[in-house]
Amino acid sequence: MCQIFSQQPIEHYQYITRAIRIDGHATSVKLELSFWEILEQIANNQEMSVPKFISNIYKESMAHNGGVTNLASILRCSCLIYLKQSTAM
Repeated sequence: MCQIFSQQPIEHYQYITRAIRIDGHATSVKLELSFWEILEQIANNQEMSVPKFISNIYKESMAHNGGVTNLASILRCSCLIYLKQSTAM
């Protein structure tokens, strides 16, 4: 069973850093390729770019939680929620 997970291509779990702007401020986000691919799907479904989607997630998290301590974790969890909802349909 573990071979399904352990023998995946290394490029799926290597970090990729992308620079984005949130409210005019430059920042970078480091995620694994697999998460960037899922974010592309989500953004396309929302008819927006990935940077715009990330910016929206950031702003909504700020409004709801009063701060964002780990944007990469929020994005990973967003991907998991998206996948769970996709399989539930």
